[in-house]
Amino acid sequence: MNRLDMSTQPTQKANDNGRPHSANTNVGEAVDRFHEKFALLREQLGGIIVGQNEVSEQLLIALLCRGHCILQGMPGLAKTTLIATLASLIDLSFRRVQFTPDLMPGDITGTEVLEEDHTTGKRIFRFVEGPLFGNVILADEINRTPPKTQSALLEAMQERQLTVCGKTYQLPDPFFVLATQNPVETEGTYPLPEAQLDRFLLKIHVQYPSRQEELEIARRQTTDYRFDTKTVLDVDDIHEMQSLVRNVVVSDHVYEAALDLVRGTRPEEDALPQELKNMVQWGAGPRATIALLMAAKARALLNRRCHATTADLAAVAHPVLRHRIILTFNAEAAGVDADSVLTKILQATKSLQKPAAEPKS
Repeated sequence: MNRLDMSTQPTQKANDNGRPHSANTNVGEAVDRFHEKFALLREQLGGIIVGQNEVSEQLLIALLCRGHCILQGMPGLAKTTLIATLASLIDLSFRRVQFTPDLMPGDITGTEVLEEDHTTGKRIFRFVEGPLFGNVILADEINRTPPKTQSALLEAMQERQLTVCGKTYQLPDPFFVLATQNPVETEGTYPLPEAQLDRFLLKIHVQYPSRQEELEIARRQTTDYRFDTKTVLDVDDIHEMQSLVRNVVVSDHVYEAALDLVRGTRPEEDALPQELKNMVQWGAGPRATIALLMAAKARALLNRRCHATTADLAAVAHPVLRHRIILTFNAEAAGVDADSVLTKILQATKSLQKPAAEPKS
């Protein structure tokens, strides 16, 4: 068993919800306990979703980090089914919003309506909650709605609250936004500005299934196959796990490697390979470093470890950074995408190539 007993390590006094933690919390035991639930969660997901293991892991990483995701993939790859199934297994409410050019901010945030009190005869305003008042929000084809409606998500994503008609309303906790984009369609779309893209923890690419997986999908969908799922985690479990992420140990060399990787995406830094100098216009900012480390911590927990390694950094580098670097026209003209640029940057980051030393237990 590859884990570190951190019962003697100081832990934070309160989690993100202000709940106090005992000073002698045994993080190692908590990791073991949740690892069993993760295994059951993967088993339950496998009964509904064929393949997409990497996508499922990245969604869990974002959930543990209290982050949001963009899912990019062609239609028909079970994005909605995957999200709805995951929400049901974790006992979270799921809301799906189809973003269209005529969608207004009030359609997703909610609005005040005037109604009459039949007892007194007086007319009063009552706030009617919009679909954002849920735990898991699927913003389907987010780039098809105008910037005014896109921006209505910013306060919700960053502050976990909404301000409507001068009043502030707290959103449910956990709150998890999943926005989808079609990678090939550009007509009738409103690309998200870079500042808004940076608010998403991960950009997840949903790939086509393998031949064997597609064969299994065809068999399930053309027969009376059914799988009865059951709830694996509850809201309290999610809160504890989100708090647990911050107790994961990160060694100095892992911090340095994260900095090397993020700073290596910036054209003004010497670390960027010379062949990429004319392909990267803007690199990732400090928020990317934080996201990279948090995602690496969450991945360590999912793999039953209380310490993050450089291998964790490398594993989450693409989904964390691919939407945070801006390529030049030269790169687009040459058919070079962000993933291929990041692959070369990863190979050039020497601190990621060193074998990670295991912390002493």
